[in-house]
Parts: sequence; C-alpha cells; structure tokens
Amino acid sequence: MGSEQVMGADSRRSRSISPRRHRKSPSPTPRRHKRQKGRSTSLSPIAKSPSIVLTERKIVNAKMKIEDEEQKKRRQHEAEMKLVEEETANRVEEAIKKRVEERLNSDDIKLEIEKRLEEGRKKVLIDVAAQLEKEKEEAIIEARRKEEQAQKEKEELERLVEENRRRVEEAQRREAMEQQRREEERYRELEELQRQKEEALLRKKQQEEEERSKQQKLLGKNKSRPKLSFAIGSK
Repeated sequence: MGSEQVMGADSRRSRSISPRRHRKSPSPTPRRHKRQKGRSTSLSPIAKSPSIVLTERKIVNAKMKIEDEEQKKRRQHEAEMKLVEEETANRVEEAIKKRVEERLNSDDIKLEIEKRLEEGRKKVLIDVAAQLEKEKEEAIIEARRKEEQAQKEKEELERLVEENRRRVEEAQRREAMEQQRREEERYRELEELQRQKEEALLRKKQQEEEERSKQQKLLGKNKSRPKLSFAIGSK
C-alpha cells in the first residue's frame, strides 16, 4: 500500500513537471553569438540604445535562469525517481524475503524439506550401494581376469618346459643313437682288425709251417747225401 501511494505521488509529480521538461525554450547562446558577430562584422554605423541592450540582457538572463531552474527540477526529479526505485526495490526484496521466511517456517514447507532430504539420503544410499556393487563386480571380473591370465601363463610355462624336455630327450636320444652307432662302428672296426690280425697270424703260421716243411725236406735231403758221399769214399 505504501509503495502504491509513493508511485501515485511520483506519477502526479512527473505529470506536473513533464510539460516544463518538454517545453522548448529558445536558446540564448546562438543569439548572443550572433549579436557578438554582428558587432564584430557589422559595418552599420547605427548603434543600439543602452535601454534596448539592457532589456535584451535581462531577457537572456531570465531565460538562462529559467533553464537552470528546469535543469535543477529535472535533476531533482531524477534523484527522486531513483530514490523511489531504490525504495521500491528494497521493499520488494524485503517482501520476498519475508514471504520466503514465512514459507520456510511453515509446517508444510518443513515437511516437504524433510521429505526431500530423506529422499536425497535414500538416493545417496542407493547410489552408494550401486557404486559399491559395481566396484565389487569390477573387482571380481578383474580377479577372474588375473586368474585366467595366471593360468594361461602357467600353461604356457608348462608347455615350454614340456617342449624343452622333449627337445632335451630328443637330443639325448639322438646322442645315444649316435653314440651307439659310433660304438657299433668301432666294434666292427675292432672285429675287422681282429679278423685281419687272425688272418695275418694264420698266414704267418702257414708260412712258418711251409718254411719248416721246406726246411725239413731240405734237412732230409742233406742227411741222405753225406751217407752217399761217405760210402763212395769208403769204396
């Protein structure tokens, strides 16, 4: 109600002042310059009388005074309007604050706030539980992934060990076969040498026997010849 009275008074004041604000008064400044220019450039020998000059000055001063008063009134009106606007804004702000405080202090609003707070707490709990469940599932999945990775690494290691063992066994088997082949070859060489030695001994023995047989034959002949010679000598 107080704001409406203030606004009404301001509107009446603005209506009373507005005609003067929009009234266009002739500016004395151009005439003054024109008059001064006329004095400086006019070649007319006729001069104005002192009374006319005094009257013109009074008129100019009156007009300037009226313009100053209008400017003062306009500035005053603007200041009053600014104060009214500030006062209105403050009153509106206070009314809003009061209304908000009344609403906040009411039982319905308190119940609504408590309800929303409870809903917010429930939502937070639900979100936290969902986040924990999500993190749990992610931890389980990560643990399963690590276990599978460890199993794969173990199987790969076992495969490498088994492959290495097979390679070692294969190398050992080939080495054993090569060793056996070399031993068999060496054995055959030894057998061949033994056979050659035996054959050589056998040939040597046969040669010796042949030599003995020849010697015996020669000895037998030699034994028979002296008897013949001796017999011949005895005759």
